[in-house]
Amino acid sequence: MLQKPRSRGRPSAQAERVREGGRGGDGRAPRGGVAEEAPSTSRGPGSSQEARCPSSQGGRRAEASPAVGPRSQKQLELKVAELVQFLLIKDQKKIPIKRTDILKHVVGDYKDIFPDLLKLAAQRLEYVFGYKLVELEPKSNSYILINTLEPVEEDAEVRGDQGTPTTGLLMIVLGLIFMKGNTIKETEVWDFLRRLGVYPTKKHLIFGDPKKLITEDFVRQRYLEYRRIPHTDPVDYEFQWGPRTNLETSKMKVLKFVAKVHNQDPKDWPAQYCEALADEEARARPETGGPAPSS
Repeated sequence: MLQKPRSRGRPSAQAERVREGGRGGDGRAPRGGVAEEAPSTSRGPGSSQEARCPSSQGGRRAEASPAVGPRSQKQLELKVAELVQFLLIKDQKKIPIKRTDILKHVVGDYKDIFPDLLKLAAQRLEYVFGYKLVELEPKSNSYILINTLEPVEEDAEVRGDQGTPTTGLLMIVLGLIFMKGNTIKETEVWDFLRRLGVYPTKKHLIFGDPKKLITEDFVRQRYLEYRRIPHTDPVDYEFQWGPRTNLETSKMKVLKFVAKVHNQDPKDWPAQYCEALADEEARARPETGGPAPSS
C-alpha cells in the first residue's frame, strides 16, 4: 500500500523565493513540510552529527533568497492551503477549473505572486493528496487534477500496488515519526497536519474522518503503532512505525520522500541520513541465528 508520488522536478527560482518568504533566506526547509519536524540540531552541513557519519559528504544548502514583499511565511502558507482546498473542492465536479475563478475567489491581493502560489499548491496536491495539477490545453487558463498514484516501476518498492490518496497522508505521518526520532506525540502530528488543512475533528474531502484513518485504520493495518503516554494530563498518545511499515519500506525511502517534498537532498538531515544508512546496511546483512540444521 505504501506509495510515493513521483518527483516532478525542481520548482522555479520564484517558487523558491515564495518558499523562503518571511524567513530571511536562512536556508532551512520551509514551514508547512515534514522537514520542519526534524530537530534543529540535526540540520545543515558541517554539523557534529554529520562528522560522525563518514558516508555523508555534506548536504546542500538551500539558496538564500529575499522575502517576498511584506507577507509573512504564515500568510503564504495559509494562502497556499486555501488554494489547495479550493482546487480539491472544485475538482469534485470534474469540470475544468478556470484561472479567473481562482483569482476571484482565492488569490485576491496576492495576484502578483499567483504563479508561485500555484506551483506551491501543485506540489502539495501531488505529494500530500496524489493529484497532479495540469493545464487542460496550452494557454487555456483552465486546470484539472489527475490522479498520479498509479504504481510505476521506479517507485514500486515503496509505493506498493494500490493507488489511493490516503497513501500520501500515510507517508507524511511516517516521515514525521522518523524525523522526530522514531516516536512522535499525537498532538504534534495534528499540529502539523492542521497546516495542511487536515483536522482531527472535521470531515475531510479526500480522507473522510482523518482521526479514524490515522488512529484506527492505519493502526489496524499495522502501518502505525498507537500508544497512550503514561502519566500525561491531559491524556496524550504517541505514534511509532508499525511492523508492516518496516517490511514494506525503509528509513532511507521515507527520508528520500521527505527530501523530494522539500526539493532537497537526504544528506541535508545528517542525523537521519546516518540512521537510514545504518538501517540499509543492517537490511543487507544476511540473517544469523536461525534454527540449527537437523542431524
